[in-house]
Amino acid sequence: MDEKELSVLKAEIDFQVQTIKNVITKIHERQRDYMHDLRLAESLAYQLHNLYCAFEDLFKIVAQFFENSVEDTSRYHLELLKRMTLDIAGIRPPLISQELGDALDEFRAFRHVFRHAYSYEIDVEKIGLLLKKFVYIQGKYQEDIDHFMTLLTAVAD
Repeated sequence: MDEKELSVLKAEIDFQVQTIKNVITKIHERQRDYMHDLRLAESLAYQLHNLYCAFEDLFKIVAQFFENSVEDTSRYHLELLKRMTLDIAGIRPPLISQELGDALDEFRAFRHVFRHAYSYEIDVEKIGLLLKKFVYIQGKYQEDIDHFMTLLTAVAD
C-alpha cells in the first residue's frame, strides 16, 4: 500500500471513529434515569443500536480496503465482526482484539433484535447489561484502533 492509500484509509477511519465518539456521547446523555422513563429507555436502546452500526461501518471500511468480501452472506454481520479480530497474514493485522469483538457481539445481537422485533418491548435489564459492556467498549476501542494504525504505519514504512 502506498502513502496516498494509507492516508485515505486513515482519514476514513478517523471520520468513523468520530462518529463512534458522537454516539458514545449520546449514550452518556441518555443513560441516566432510563430505568424510570420508557421514552428515555427507547432512545438509549436506539443509541446502543447505533453504536454497533457505527462500529460495523468502520469494519466495512477496513474490509473493503483490504480483503473486500465476506463469503457467507447469510451470516454477514457476524462474519464481518469476527474477521476484524483476525490477523490476516500478508494482508493486515487485526483491527480489534478478540475481547472487544466478544463485547461488540452482544451489541450486534441486540441490534438485530432492535431492528427486527417490531412488537418488542424495551427490556431495561438487557439495556443495563449492555451498558456494563459499553463501559468496557468505550475504554478499549480507541486503544485497539490506535494499535492497528501503528502496525499499518510500520508496515508501510
